[in-house]
Amino acid sequence: QVQLVESGGGLVQPGGSLRLSCAASGSIGAIRTMGWYRQAPGNQRELVATITGGGSANYADAVKGRFTISRDNAKNTVYLQMNSLKPEDTAVYYCYADLIPFGSVRFDDYWGRGTQVTVSS
Repeated sequence: QVQLVESGGGLVQPGGSLRLSCAASGSIGAIRTMGWYRQAPGNQRELVATITGGGSANYADAVKGRFTISRDNAKNTVYLQMNSLKPEDTAVYYCYADLIPFGSVRFDDYWGRGTQVTVSS
């Protein structure tokens, strides 16, 4: 069974930094895109950043220049370095992976349970 487990959330003051990690585990055949989405109270889940297996990254306009996504393919792990955090970055951050389990015939979307990030003074 495939699992995605996030870590690294917490409370930080405006202008501060946090680093999120997400490790995919289980019987994984291959992973294509990994990434991060977030959902603030009353809002829909939105894209933060994604990264392909080859390292091509895509960012939401709201986080460009402040957040950096990276990936360790050997560890099936994706990271999100968040700098210059703002109160509007407060949300539950969800890890995402487009992967195919061993024995499966297609790629599917898998999600972590989320980690809370709160930016407040």
